Amino acid sequence: MNVKTFRIGGVHPEENKITHEVPTVVAELPKQAIYPLTQHIGAPAKPIVAKGDKVKVGQMIAEVSGFMCANIHSGVSGTVLKVDTVLDTDGRRTPAIIINVEGDEWDEKIDRSDKLETLEQHPELTPESIIAKVKEAGIVGMGGARFPTHIKLAPPPGNKAECVIINAVECEPYITADYRLMMEKADQIIEGTKLLMKAAKVDKGYIGIEDNKPAAIELLADKCASIPNIEVVPLAKKYPQGGEKQLIDAVIRRQVPAPPALPIHVGAIVQNVGTAYAVYEAVMKNKPLFERYTTVTGKKLEKPGNFLVRMGTPFQQLIDVCGGLPEGNNKVLSGGPMMGKAVTNLEVAVGKGVNSITVISGEEAVRKEADPCIRCAKCVGACPMGLEPYLLSTASAMKLYDKCEEEDIVSCIACGSCQFTCPSHRPLLDNILQGKGAVMGIIRARNAKK
Repeated sequence: MNVKTFRIGGVHPEENKITHEVPTVVAELPKQAIYPLTQHIGAPAKPIVAKGDKVKVGQMIAEVSGFMCANIHSGVSGTVLKVDTVLDTDGRRTPAIIINVEGDEWDEKIDRSDKLETLEQHPELTPESIIAKVKEAGIVGMGGARFPTHIKLAPPPGNKAECVIINAVECEPYITADYRLMMEKADQIIEGTKLLMKAAKVDKGYIGIEDNKPAAIELLADKCASIPNIEVVPLAKKYPQGGEKQLIDAVIRRQVPAPPALPIHVGAIVQNVGTAYAVYEAVMKNKPLFERYTTVTGKKLEKPGNFLVRMGTPFQQLIDVCGGLPEGNNKVLSGGPMMGKAVTNLEVAVGKGVNSITVISGEEAVRKEADPCIRCAKCVGACPMGLEPYLLSTASAMKLYDKCEEEDIVSCIACGSCQFTCPSHRPLLDNILQGKGAVMGIIRARNAKK
């Protein structure tokens, strides 16, 4: 197998894919569903329901309120209890709609059959109509980035896409939701890829999969053998291969310049494999994005597994299905151990970007005491963006934000490779993220004055 990979940096964390061969099961409905209105990277969506309203599965409950925004649909049927504020998975207090669940009544427009619909059967679909359905369905980046998909598919004037790259890498340790999705819904993913290609007006598609998933590579390659314009690309095991810029480098050997440059500037549109599946369901089945594949995992969990989860389901319910929290101290992450965020409350709900709930035991989660930097430059060798993390960390800690900007701190993708590889256990990423936030605020203020 001829494998590719990106050219700068990278590390090799322990995989811990303990749920790799655990088939996906449908999670039970919650008794109460919680819908934060910030399940995308932009401003909160605007509620269009109020206390006492009856809702069905798939009904829109909040609509786009700004540019980087996405519609939100109910994954349950029942009665709106209230529109309030809750903690989201990022630890922020955010507006939310809370629904008491009553039965499971679906919107009649959703096609619930298993019949595969192909693009060839629907010549009436145009790029514009596909994008409109994607926007209506509230689809965002399902790998955790939560970037509204309809915006990616309509690049700014002067930019032309040449290819769509499907991110099926799943390089983050522990997580297996995308792998199970590929093994269980391969045909739908391929049709979703075709839809994304048609929407983006490109003739070439790639599906990048790391070679620790040989069964998925074989399955999708066999199904794409008769589709000349979609190529399955095996990739070497290396983190963070699922980063957009790293995946583009690995697959088409082009490197995206520093921000504000985007993948479209080198002709690529990258979409997560879960997003491709969601696009298929939205366009072919009239099904909005209200459920997703999610892994619930951890070395000490009694019964870790993969689940098809309705949005709004609390973390606690899924952890209970897996045997409950292990004894002792635990850290619960939304996401994986490299880029996931610790949650402070297990009543936070699964949203569009939650691909995993990862339970790390206390002894694994405890940080070792930081020692002085030994100038080994391992962080520099590991950085997939070619930055100097030791320098950015120190400048951030000292609030030397001009130096941070000069050294391109905004290019940091927060992958954690630097902190992972540091033999002195220094909080490199923590410092860098603080500095990056400050620098981006300075840049926004400066641009606002122009």
